[in-house]
Amino acid sequence: MSHLLHALLILLTLLWLAPPARADVLVLAHGYLGSAASWEQSGVVPVLVSKGWQRAGLLSTSPGGVRELPAAGRKAKNKIYLVELPSIAPIGMQADHLGAMLRLLAARHSRERFLLVGHSVGGVVLRLALIRGDVPNPAALITIASPHLGTPRAEQALDATDDPWPVEVVKDIFGGGDYQTLKVSRGLYLDIVRQQPGSLLFWLNHQPHPEIRYVSILRGGPFVMGDILVPGISQEMNNIPALRGRATSLIAGSGHELAWPDGYLLASQLEKLRK
Repeated sequence: MSHLLHALLILLTLLWLAPPARADVLVLAHGYLGSAASWEQSGVVPVLVSKGWQRAGLLSTSPGGVRELPAAGRKAKNKIYLVELPSIAPIGMQADHLGAMLRLLAARHSRERFLLVGHSVGGVVLRLALIRGDVPNPAALITIASPHLGTPRAEQALDATDDPWPVEVVKDIFGGGDYQTLKVSRGLYLDIVRQQPGSLLFWLNHQPHPEIRYVSILRGGPFVMGDILVPGISQEMNNIPALRGRATSLIAGSGHELAWPDGYLLASQLEKLRK
């Protein structure tokens, strides 16, 4: 019995000395014309759940403040929060909405690390929130096909909606829903044109960024040419002046949209962060 008691005391001592299991908050931000549901419908969230993460809630904003659809995993060690952003709004406005949601999460999870993942424009919105100081205890930013240096597609969209009268009237009548979407998105397009002095991206890309881990997930196959919407050079965070040489780069797929393999890639990167 003395040997058994001695072994038990050693085990209890080791458990007492062992560091507590790390608790992390994962925030997923969607891109232009996407929604929080994009992460579910693409299969990314189901894959993350199969790897030990748990759904904690979906956050959105309204005139009355932040709204939430809670999920069972709020007290889990590895938590996933989805955020619903006004995806056709300018970057700064989207970051304002995101900041309100992050403040709610900061109050709830004040001692936990925050891991951020953004698809497309969502990655830029998260980066702006980071340099504003809106993210509590940030540990990593992972972006998927994000236009960090801008995209010529935004310039094309601006040209397509910059028409004199009466051409504009004709387009309003016959252009359909797609043309109307382009028109109401002009503020966002102005923010994601290819960076140049005076543009939002130029300013953002020269601001000090937190000392956290940065990962760029690039589209475009073996030559990393980019996808139909964002050039590969723009997706690479090492090309951001303030982050040069600080990001890890991974190549995954060729299409711009989210896909279920992204879930496995994210789960692998998140596991590395927990070691």
